[in-house]
Amino acid sequence: MVAVGATSAVGCWRAPARLFPEFRLAHDNLTYDDLLRIVELIKTSEQFSEFRLKIGEIEVELRRRSAAGAPAPLPSSSPQASVAQPAEPAPAREAPSWPVGSIVIRSPMVGTFYRAPEPGARPFIDVGQAVEPDTTVCIIEVMKLMNSIPAGAWGTVMQILIQDAAAVEAGQPLIVLQPEAEPE
Repeated sequence: MVAVGATSAVGCWRAPARLFPEFRLAHDNLTYDDLLRIVELIKTSEQFSEFRLKIGEIEVELRRRSAAGAPAPLPSSSPQASVAQPAEPAPAREAPSWPVGSIVIRSPMVGTFYRAPEPGARPFIDVGQAVEPDTTVCIIEVMKLMNSIPAGAWGTVMQILIQDAAAVEAGQPLIVLQPEAEPE
């Protein structure tokens, strides 16, 4: 079994053939030279913060350190080679622009944000729209699986922070709600 994945700086998993057309793994054997070539390709690319490769019992995981430090390694029961590459410090982030007391709906996972159920369809929500806890506000696509994200609270949509079809990180703010009391 060959499984390859890469996380870009914005967190979107993509197939390596599209990212590195010069590298194609045509067999289940990974040589030391293959491994060095993969590491060099990832090291010279500025698009990735994380890369994982599993071939049979061998797992390779490469992560760049963020400004806050390196992320914790993922647990694994098989042998694993790990190489961390220091990244340039991230620019300072601006303070949130939503009022205190607002409800911020965050992405529960890394994926692609969609405002509508399909291209050309009406968005799930618009600014100014009232929502209930079970109202679907968006979809996060992860590896062709569509995950509906509920509002989780009563409120009115104040801001939609992400553009349609944009890649999102886990924990990234997506939508800001003005909280409202549950109707009786």
